[in-house]
Amino acid sequence: MTESKTNQTLLDVQNLKVRFHTPEGIIHAVNGVSLQVQDGETVAIVGESGCGKTVTMMSILGLIPIPPGEISAGSAIFNGKDLLKIRESELEAIRGRQIGLIFQDPMTSLNPVLTLQKQLTEAIVKHYQVNSAEAARRAVKLMELVGISDPAKRLRDYPHQFSGGMRQRAMIAMMLALNPSLLIADEPTTALDVTIQAQIVELVKRMKAEFGMAIIWITHDLGVVAGLAERVIVMYAGIIVEEAPVDELYQNTQHPYTRALLAALPRADRRRDNPEDTRLKSIPGAPPNLLVNIKGCPFAPRCDFAFDRCLQEQPPLEEVAPNHKSACWFDVNTGEPR
Repeated sequence: MTESKTNQTLLDVQNLKVRFHTPEGIIHAVNGVSLQVQDGETVAIVGESGCGKTVTMMSILGLIPIPPGEISAGSAIFNGKDLLKIRESELEAIRGRQIGLIFQDPMTSLNPVLTLQKQLTEAIVKHYQVNSAEAARRAVKLMELVGISDPAKRLRDYPHQFSGGMRQRAMIAMMLALNPSLLIADEPTTALDVTIQAQIVELVKRMKAEFGMAIIWITHDLGVVAGLAERVIVMYAGIIVEEAPVDELYQNTQHPYTRALLAALPRADRRRDNPEDTRLKSIPGAPPNLLVNIKGCPFAPRCDFAFDRCLQEQPPLEEVAPNHKSACWFDVNTGEPR
C-alpha cells in the first residue's frame, strides 16, 4: 500500500564526528556532518572512496566496530529517538524493521548455506508473527514484485545460484518484506554491469513509488543519481561540501569539487570536433591524509580556485542559493572570494 509523503523530517543527523583509533594514529573519518532526510524523499550521498559517506550511515546504525571506532560527537534523531543514545536492543529492533540496508555485494549479506526462502521467511515470521505457510506466500509475492521469474522455484535456490543482479533483487525483496520507512542503499549497483545497474535503479524507483519509503543512496557516481535522487549531498574528506536539489546541483554547481566530479563524467553531448571537449578531465592530486586534523579546506591542495584563506580556515556549509548549500570561500559564479 502506497504511503503519502508528509514532508516531515524522518532522520536528522547533527554534527556527527567519527574517529578510528589505529596503530598509525587517529583517523578523522567523519568531521561534523549534519543532514536531514524527509519522509518519502530520495537523497543521494556522493563522493569518492574514503570520503566518509558509508561510515556516516553505518555509525548511526551502530554498525561500526567500537573499538577501534568511536563516535566522538553528534546526534541522529530517527522517529523521535537518538540512534546514538538508545540501547543496542532498541537499535536491533529498528534495523531492518524501520531502516532497511542494501549493500554493494549482496553475498556479504545473504547467508550462503541457506536458501532464499529460509532467509526471507525468517524475517517475515520474526517481525509479523505469521505462520510459515503465510510467510512463504508473502515471500513468493515479494520475489515476483522485484522481477524474479518463477519465484516459487527460485526461492528454493541458494545465493550462489543467482546472478549478481538477481541477488540484489533478492536483497531488495528482503528489505520490502519488513516495509521500512527508510532504505539505505550503499553503492548497490557498483559491482553490476551498466544494463543491470539501470534495471536495479528503475526497480528501486518503482518500489519507492509503491511503498512510499525514503531512500538514502550512497554512490561515487554522480551520473547514477541524476534520474533517481531528489536531493544530492556531496562529501569530501569527512565533511559535506555541497548540498542541493538534483537539478540545481547539475545546473548551478557551486563547489569546485562537485564541478570537478561532473567534469570527469563521460557525456554524450561533448563536441567530437574539439579534442579538449571530448577528453575526460581528472582531478589532480590525491585525497588528504585523514590521520591529520586538517586546518583549512580539505580540497584546497587540489582546487584551481584556492587562495590563502582556504589553507587557513575551513569554510562552513552555508546557503548560497535557495535550498542550495556550499562550503567554499570562493564564488565560482563571480570569480571572486565570498
